[in-house]
Amino acid sequence: MPPRISLAHYLRHLWRNPCPFQPTQPPDLANRCRSFTTTVPNAFGNRPKRISSSGSPELLEGSKAAALERKRLATRPGVLAIKKGMTAIYRPNGRRISCTVLQLERVQVTAVKTRQKHGYWAVQVGSGWRNSQNVTRPMLGHFEAGGVAPKEHLREFRVKDENGLMEPGTTFSADFFIEGQYVDVRANCKGHGFAGGMKRHGFAGQPASHGNSLSHRIMGSAGQSQGGGSRVLPGKRMPGRMGGHRVTRPHVQVMKIDKELGTILLFGPVPGPKGCTVAIQDTILGPPPAIPEATAAPGESAVAAA
Repeated sequence: MPPRISLAHYLRHLWRNPCPFQPTQPPDLANRCRSFTTTVPNAFGNRPKRISSSGSPELLEGSKAAALERKRLATRPGVLAIKKGMTAIYRPNGRRISCTVLQLERVQVTAVKTRQKHGYWAVQVGSGWRNSQNVTRPMLGHFEAGGVAPKEHLREFRVKDENGLMEPGTTFSADFFIEGQYVDVRANCKGHGFAGGMKRHGFAGQPASHGNSLSHRIMGSAGQSQGGGSRVLPGKRMPGRMGGHRVTRPHVQVMKIDKELGTILLFGPVPGPKGCTVAIQDTILGPPPAIPEATAAPGESAVAAA
């Protein structure tokens, strides 16, 4: 049998007497060979800094505070309204204008979010009414903290700064907006279920005759074979679920306001079916509206210009 060799003695010797040789320094990064690439280095510039190394009070381009300043937000919160249908109004010159009727129902501020606590400025608005027996205990505590009754719909509206915040319990009325101003409208459009390519994307379909049978409304080819990689390219328009997603209609003019009925008439159509909830807020595509201070009734709605 071969002799037994023990490495314990040599390991103890190496542990007590470390190796005198120093590791060689790596070569300079500039002298290393770079891999071939067609991308120009720093094609879009260096990445913006997030923290100032000089202690300057100016906001850096890559900081979260600077990103919040660049973000286009409204100076006031919005309201929730119910879509009642469409009507028409006539101008003095006889022109007929189609309008959508939106009605406000028990719209109140339920909570406020601040940048110090939540990272951004926002106002939570609720509308409608819900029986307390159908509300969970955490939500009952949330509504109780705001001093409002349980709401059926809740929506959060982001604002530019703390000047757009409002006290919880503040009630909105139709005169929150003024006639002639422009607003942004958001709602879920009508859902059409699973639709084919002709209805969903407007495809022309297949020939009606000349050897075609049972394939008049099908989509057709979904892609190439070997030339296109034998796969379906991403983004290919195909049959699928149609509608039922959120749609924003920007820069819509307010045509008429009725404070007694709580209705707002907007120019043209609005996304969604009758009875849906619509979010209305001052447009971000233009300057904020000049709201007169006379319309700001204490206890009803705070419409002071931010």
